[in-house]
Amino acid sequence: MRKQSTLLTLLFLVPALVLLNACKNDNDKNKNEISENVFTEAGVRMIPIETPVGKFSVWTKKVGDNPSIKVLLLHGGPGGNYMAFAPFEEGFGIEGFEFYYYDQLGSYMSDKPTDSSLWTTERFVEEVEQVRKALGLNKDNFYLLGHSWGGILAIEYALKYQDSMKALIISNMMSSCPDYGLYAKNVLAKQMDPVVLDTIRAIEARQDFGNPRYMELLIPNFYAKHVCRIQPFPAMLDSMFAHLNGEVYTIMQGPSEFGVSGRLANWDRKADLKKIKVPTLTIGGTHDTMDPEHMKWMATQVQNGTSLICPNGSHCSMWDDSTNYFNGLVSFIKKQK
Repeated sequence: MRKQSTLLTLLFLVPALVLLNACKNDNDKNKNEISENVFTEAGVRMIPIETPVGKFSVWTKKVGDNPSIKVLLLHGGPGGNYMAFAPFEEGFGIEGFEFYYYDQLGSYMSDKPTDSSLWTTERFVEEVEQVRKALGLNKDNFYLLGHSWGGILAIEYALKYQDSMKALIISNMMSSCPDYGLYAKNVLAKQMDPVVLDTIRAIEARQDFGNPRYMELLIPNFYAKHVCRIQPFPAMLDSMFAHLNGEVYTIMQGPSEFGVSGRLANWDRKADLKKIKVPTLTIGGTHDTMDPEHMKWMATQVQNGTSLICPNGSHCSMWDDSTNYFNGLVSFIKKQK
């Protein structure tokens, strides 16, 4: 497969190695303490998962108690973790919703097998189905929310198992990786100062990624504008990136030095959105790494769709435009009752 420019990958799902360098700040102490008790906290449950290469366990944590509204959160990455969803404690808590943090297999709190055959979208879909059954979620109460890569996984899950769902939320994710690549190349890259972009591309051409100038340009000109507009990153989000599984990420997305060249490179479900019949909310941000117009369009393609574009939000709209994000999300969920 032809490799795209490094910049395209930097704009897609936020590669771990770059963000580890970008997010160093005064929160190191917080990073080490945030999840110290996650195995013993109330609501935590390790769920056994059957895979083609054996049995493993994944970490979940229940928050709240609501028999009619139970939301399972699918984090991004691939290889990210539950910490990206920290704002849901407040956004859902005040509404009395029940929701579940869940680290997918290979992610921070779950088992981390090394067999690369496990890292496929199809295998992850079957994992989500096993988690759903273990948690007792069903068509009368099960809301599935996927953010970024989790949005890909949520779409794939819905296409196979939507009869077990009440509603679907696709957060900050397009329905086509090739279309994302075009948006990154034709829109986001062109928003950069031409001198800055030329310098970045020159560094990439030399594969001089250790050059301090590289991150000095990318942090203010990309990350602070399109990934999360809160600077420095909140401690929990910073810690999420610090614990991202780079091996899973690289296999599925591709190495951070190149474009979308992993197993997700040709993922495209635009033509299949019409098969999704459950009520569906698509969420994006005006400043997102993903194309807001594409995400609005997705809501017109499913059978019962609603669109929410957070005017102040980026790829992490639940953080940098939380008011609009949760107002829209909560409203959608309440309408399904």
